[in-house]
Amino acid sequence: MACTCEVIGLACVVALILSATAKAPYQMRMFFIFFGAGLIVFLCVPFMILRPRDYRNALFPSWCFRQLCRLVGITMEVRGLENVRKDHGAVVIMNHQSAVDLCVLAYLWPVIGRATVVSKKEVLYIPFFGIGAWLWGTLYIDRSRKTDSINSLQKEAKAIQERNCKLLLFPEGTRNSKDSLLPFKKGSFHIALQGKSPVQPVVISKYSFMDDEKKTFRPGHALIHILPEVSTEKYEREDVQQLIDECQSIMQTEYTKLSKEGQALSSKKQA
Repeated sequence: MACTCEVIGLACVVALILSATAKAPYQMRMFFIFFGAGLIVFLCVPFMILRPRDYRNALFPSWCFRQLCRLVGITMEVRGLENVRKDHGAVVIMNHQSAVDLCVLAYLWPVIGRATVVSKKEVLYIPFFGIGAWLWGTLYIDRSRKTDSINSLQKEAKAIQERNCKLLLFPEGTRNSKDSLLPFKKGSFHIALQGKSPVQPVVISKYSFMDDEKKTFRPGHALIHILPEVSTEKYEREDVQQLIDECQSIMQTEYTKLSKEGQALSSKKQA
């Protein structure tokens, strides 16, 4: 127990140094985020085992991770809470930028409802974090085995209807930090159409405070906007591309708007 407390204490000291040093190395900040997330989950796993595959297992780790993000200088603001409907399920689609999206999930988890994240199976093998994510209900899919992935997602589509779940996905399919969103893949939308579930777009402003290519990472602020649901009632399965186009247009417009505002807020924070 004493050893664990010492590790936590050391981690906090490092975080304070990082938050006070605007030009702290990119690698150091990213290491601290990953190390901190692993440590948080490691300490919570014994309690999560008591109710496996329950989304509530992520509530306390999410709170801890929000504090961790603040320590390294990342703050986030969630807007559009009035658009969250907890009386029914939905397919929640988000733009995907970097590992810092873990912060976004930490902010969304307490407010979005009974959530389940879809992730690539490789995440399962990340020490401590992978098993912790499985315990709070993350659905791991093998992208190389398309049939298995489709079967797993079909089960989740049924769960959306039966248990009012919110299935969280990144339709771009890969990380993207450019000004334009990548073309959306169809999987998320097929799930929504199969169960006639609404699609709820969530837009995260561009992380102007970090650059994965230039390896720069400064304190900054990001905006998360939960947009109104897009009904799938008027669409049939053969209309999937029309649904994709509608959702992407809505998200691109908001992404451009939010990114400008987020950049201004981050600049003030760094001044």
